[in-house]
Amino acid sequence: MANLLVTGGAGFIGANFVHYWAAHHPDDTVTVLDVLTYAGNPANLDGLNGVDLIKGDICDTSLVETLLKDRKIDTVVHFAAESHVDRSITGPDAFVTTNIIGTHSLLKAARKIWLDSGTGMPHRFHHVSTDEVYGSLSPTDPAFSETKQYEPNSPYSASKAASDHLVRAYHHTYGLDVTTSNCSNNYGPYQFPEKLIPLFLLNCLYGRDLPIYGDGMNVRDWLHVEDHCHGIEKVLQVGKTGETYNIGGGQELPNLRVIEEICATVDRAFAENPALAERFPDAPAANGKSSVSLKTFVTDRAGHDRRYAIDETKARGELGYAPRRTFAEGFAQTLAWYLANEGWWRPLLAKG
Repeated sequence: MANLLVTGGAGFIGANFVHYWAAHHPDDTVTVLDVLTYAGNPANLDGLNGVDLIKGDICDTSLVETLLKDRKIDTVVHFAAESHVDRSITGPDAFVTTNIIGTHSLLKAARKIWLDSGTGMPHRFHHVSTDEVYGSLSPTDPAFSETKQYEPNSPYSASKAASDHLVRAYHHTYGLDVTTSNCSNNYGPYQFPEKLIPLFLLNCLYGRDLPIYGDGMNVRDWLHVEDHCHGIEKVLQVGKTGETYNIGGGQELPNLRVIEEICATVDRAFAENPALAERFPDAPAANGKSSVSLKTFVTDRAGHDRRYAIDETKARGELGYAPRRTFAEGFAQTLAWYLANEGWWRPLLAKG
């Protein structure tokens, strides 16, 4: 039996991980530490028994030390982060504070309780990072491997790169048992509607513009959040200490292709379920039109990386990891979840 501390566990990926872990490891205890910013939502953890939510800041080192000691935590899974690139461009200070100083606070607490106290407790500090630390690829460049040089291009990715380096340093300098995973773009249930997929999904339902940066040909590797959780599980179970693993979805798609899939899937849902037209009367699909009519091209994001792609060779070979969904399958499941959980996302529209 393991005792987990999941930071940022009331956010999108963290909450999905808590649901996944509780379902697959029911004998383990899970404590969630989340400061509950706009993107943290206690409702994300509804229906879970035996999961404790502690409202607190990862920068509060003494709080983290207390949790690690009193709850006999042996595994930290660190999701807590500011993660929206647009917000990092307009307000980078919060990203430096949470992603760099916050990660260092956790590492200091883990070192003190797990190492300096002399208990010798077996432990694991798993750090969840992003493929954005590697920079941007040209159309012909090979996909990101774990040995790719870091070249972050936004305040967000630079802050995550710094946190990755701190985790590595605490392993090599102090002997902390750590692993890191760098994932591609996640989507799925509980995602705050500022990110592309839930934003465009909901805009289709409400007949609002679908703002496409630049020419829409920026390429991302899309990863369903449950596949990501499965990958983290594999890292925790068989990942080697001090190692980094890239976790991708194997679905490298330009944004325009993703948006067209969103529109087609929404239109198909309306055709199959006439009741949706009554729930969302402003949707083009409720009025005999296609959702693609909402596409609008806007000025490109500053410093917008052109392409990300994940090379999963190491994770497949060492962990036995493989994504289980195509993008079409994963998005159809995501749309079904959002349509069935309007009570969850409607209050969030005013918070963005």
